[in-house]
Amino acid sequence: MVREFKFKGYSPEQLQTLSIEALIPLLNARQRRSLDKRVGTYMSDAKRKLREDIKMAREKKLKGELKTHVRDMIILPDMIGLNIKVHNGKEFALVNVRPEMTGHYLGEYAITNRRVQHGAPGVGASRSSLYVPLK
Repeated sequence: MVREFKFKGYSPEQLQTLSIEALIPLLNARQRRSLDKRVGTYMSDAKRKLREDIKMAREKKLKGELKTHVRDMIILPDMIGLNIKVHNGKEFALVNVRPEMTGHYLGEYAITNRRVQHGAPGVGASRSSLYVPLK
């Protein structure tokens, strides 16, 4: 039998009915502090626009896909089920928001670095490459 996910005792459906004020005590300290200040510094213009776009996507009024550069947005229950493309510095990485992601940041799921695969060294890479003939 598959175990149902619960966030601090609440099912995803119950979480979506909670207001932000009721959700704040359930989050970790860092997220609580950020959301407590949401009226001031936390809710920047980019985050406000993203919240409006999320609301439009929920109502199926958004044309196209939901893209953002806002990596420090805390995932709230109203984002569950959406596909959000988050910029990782080079491209937009697709993030499928699941209930387990509640309280984390969007940037945690769009990794910014990749494994480096080095090629062969080029001419001038070392002192010995001076003596290698160029075809």
